[in-house]
Amino acid sequence: MNFETYPFEKLNNLLENITPNMDYTELSLTIGEPQFDTPKFIVDALCHHAPLLNKYPKTSGESVLVEGMLTYLKNRFNLKLNTEQIIPTFGTREVLFNFPQFLLHDVPNPIMAYPNPFYQIYEGAAKASRAEVIYLNLTAKNNFHPTIDEEALSRCDLVIINTPNNPTASTMLIDELKKWVNLALKHNFILLNDECYIDLYLEEPLPSLLNASIEVGNHEFKNIVVINSISKRSSAPGLRSGFIAGDAKILKEYLTYRTYVGCASPLPLQHAAAVAWSDQNHVDRFRTKYRRNFELAKEILGVEPPLSTFYIWLPVEDEIAFTIKLYQKYNLKVVPGSFLGREGQGEGFVRLALVYEEDKTKEALERIQKALNQSI
Repeated sequence: MNFETYPFEKLNNLLENITPNMDYTELSLTIGEPQFDTPKFIVDALCHHAPLLNKYPKTSGESVLVEGMLTYLKNRFNLKLNTEQIIPTFGTREVLFNFPQFLLHDVPNPIMAYPNPFYQIYEGAAKASRAEVIYLNLTAKNNFHPTIDEEALSRCDLVIINTPNNPTASTMLIDELKKWVNLALKHNFILLNDECYIDLYLEEPLPSLLNASIEVGNHEFKNIVVINSISKRSSAPGLRSGFIAGDAKILKEYLTYRTYVGCASPLPLQHAAAVAWSDQNHVDRFRTKYRRNFELAKEILGVEPPLSTFYIWLPVEDEIAFTIKLYQKYNLKVVPGSFLGREGQGEGFVRLALVYEEDKTKEALERIQKALNQSI
């Protein structure tokens, strides 16, 4: 399989022979990894259950973790799911890679659609699944929301949407999500929403695709699944805790498949994740930090905050030249948008991940402002 080089490796290659200005301390706004400490109550739960390392974990997840996730869905979205409608996963990257392979294995000529630009694991899954790809291009013209082409979607077996979106920070609200659910039912494709940033809303809580499914009368979530992760909401990417939830018929078969994959989460991690999923207060504290970072971005760069995520999709004249300039003159790394898209999508943008505390975020934004005020 011919996998594309990952964006961060492309960035390393681009900057390999560039000497940064050492008058500035190194800063990086590249990877979407929160730079805040994981809350102590989560770490304490991990330490307390460390002796459970002498036991094998269940592929289906321990009941304490499943119940924690169901509690989260009830408290956060008012969703009353049962245990057949959710599977704990080892983060969400592995799901995004292997779920399409499971789903499309017996399809003679599979077709996937997903946003462009995108989180690159979608592309890897398509390649591993031998799937033809239909791009849902995200452009300034469509406000970075995937444009609906029913003729193209009617050919699809699997459609991935990603709202709130990485990298553009665009967000679809309930009416738009309902349209997508109806399309999945009308054209009989599986619709997956990657919701890993859904708890990083700045003001109003955002709906899940599962909420939209219920609103259109699809109470059993036929053809509808969502994934979510603890990494962003709890500043705990190392816990590798995620889930896939929705259509119980699909998940029953997928769980059987997963028994062969061998990606069950270790028991201490499951117990720590269970307490994290069950609590929202710590997430509110992180959201306050992100809100402040976006206030700084508006003050310094003049950009409007998104509804959710910690990303800024910043327009620039030449994203490659600007990335080199930022590193060379200001010792700051960002990701060129063209590294995150195909067929020209992402050109003219850089992605900024505002994942630091306020002081470092301010320093990074001020360097960007200096670079924007200078000609390349």
